[in-house]
Amino acid sequence: MLKNNSNIFERMMSFALEEGCKNANDLSKRLGYKSPEKLYRLERDNAAKPSADILIDFSRVFENANMNWVLTGIEPKYNSELTEGINPYEEIEDNRVPYYDVKLTEINSLTAMEEKPDYFVSYKPFNDCTAYLPVYGDSMYPRYAAGDVIAVKEVKNKSIILWGEAYVVITNENANEIKAIKIIHEHTDEKKVILRSSNPNYKGDIIIQKQDILSLYIIKGKITRNII
Repeated sequence: MLKNNSNIFERMMSFALEEGCKNANDLSKRLGYKSPEKLYRLERDNAAKPSADILIDFSRVFENANMNWVLTGIEPKYNSELTEGINPYEEIEDNRVPYYDVKLTEINSLTAMEEKPDYFVSYKPFNDCTAYLPVYGDSMYPRYAAGDVIAVKEVKNKSIILWGEAYVVITNENANEIKAIKIIHEHTDEKKVILRSSNPNYKGDIIIQKQDILSLYIIKGKITRNII
């Protein structure tokens, strides 16, 4: 039985035991890991927290696990209990944010995504966001590294931009159909904006017309993945 102050790994193991795993080594095999060491580290150190990769793998293998319970300990434990007797999409829309495991080049609009989310995230500070997305490439390093997960919120009024902040920018063909994460800076011409990478190895500004921006999403935060 779980103690009241259980940690994330203990809740993961509790769920895995009910699903037939005997120990951390068993769980490691279910998650597809060659070595159980990354789970043994969590078992040894009560203060250690699973990386985003481990949580993603866990949610994919144990689809009925309520990841909000895994992260916080707040019931219900199973997704089936969460959605029993209700329309699950109505509940998810109100309280959770979808995570799409896609590249920006595959996106036209996050608000009109045809692809089903990989899973949903409930983290109150970011629950007003539009989506969570993975970061690919290193043009925005060190601000955002490949493997990070960003929480983005759609900008409804594109005339109001926070200069110096990072955005996901999607443009039309007049601006070469850009789909990228960039820091937006003010241009001397109020009808234009400057897009800039944070990695000094990616030199050169991109100047576009504001009217060529199809979709704009401000990045409210990120989840950094540890390689363990």
